[in-house]
Amino acid sequence: MAASLRLRGAASGLRYWSRRQPPAVASLAAVCSRSMASKTPVGFIGVGNMGNPMAKNLMKHGYPLIIYDVFPDACKEFLDAGEQVVSSPADVAEKADRIITMLPTSINAIEAYSGANGILKKVKKGSLLIDSSTIDPMVSKELAKEVEKMGAVFMDAPVSGGVGAARSGNLTFMVGGVEEEFAAAQELLGCMGSNVVYCGAVGTGQAAKICNNLLLAISMIGTAEAMNLGIRLGLDPKLLAKILNMSSGRCWSSDTYNPVPGVMDGVPSANNYQGGFGTTLMAKVCESLKLAAYAAVVTSGELCPTVQDCAEFIEGE
Repeated sequence: MAASLRLRGAASGLRYWSRRQPPAVASLAAVCSRSMASKTPVGFIGVGNMGNPMAKNLMKHGYPLIIYDVFPDACKEFLDAGEQVVSSPADVAEKADRIITMLPTSINAIEAYSGANGILKKVKKGSLLIDSSTIDPMVSKELAKEVEKMGAVFMDAPVSGGVGAARSGNLTFMVGGVEEEFAAAQELLGCMGSNVVYCGAVGTGQAAKICNNLLLAISMIGTAEAMNLGIRLGLDPKLLAKILNMSSGRCWSSDTYNPVPGVMDGVPSANNYQGGFGTTLMAKVCESLKLAAYAAVVTSGELCPTVQDCAEFIEGE
């Protein structure tokens, strides 16, 4: 049974849920009228590479879905499975009081929420709106203000783990928003992820994701260059990867998603880089790095040189 665990640090509180954690008592007193155990329809907007398997995991847990995507073909398999498919985000909001959005960019998120046929046109009071897109934290904060005006609740909950984790239901969710609503969000997010972490106020989930993307970009570049150097110096790539993964250079890019062909099975590098992180999504990582650079300037007045170097390196590829 899913459980909540509170971890208190010296400076701030962190609420964290994991399937691997032992049971603990969670306070449900502040949750809105939405029933924690309900299987009422859940809206899902954006069923692309990530949204598709996420929505399917909700289906596996017995949640009926109200689906919308700007590309009708993306909705076909859900329609064939008996789920409702509607023609706009507003229609989703009319039929569901819990909605998850999984969209490519800040612009897409703004359109889905505030556009002419957006969620806010028909959102119900008390609705819970969870945005799992990776977008600018400032956009999340502005959307939260607009949602609050309508009497609903907005939480940002970007994810880490990629398509593989989305399929297996092992994503990590970084959640920002009203803490009293975390349990309500956790009910749904726990169907799609093995780790659900409460980060703080709206926007802190996005902040955590930006930091993760920065570290991933650095480690992937480093892994690729280290592997390439070793190969040029005569090392067998599988042997080198084994050494790295038992040494201090070990990281996710080396032991789970190694970029060198022949080192691992079941990763894009083993399939001529098909089914991996496409160039458009890599451009999105660049956007995250630029957001990180902007955040560095805003918070400290200084530009983090590593952020700038990573963004320039990726854009140059």
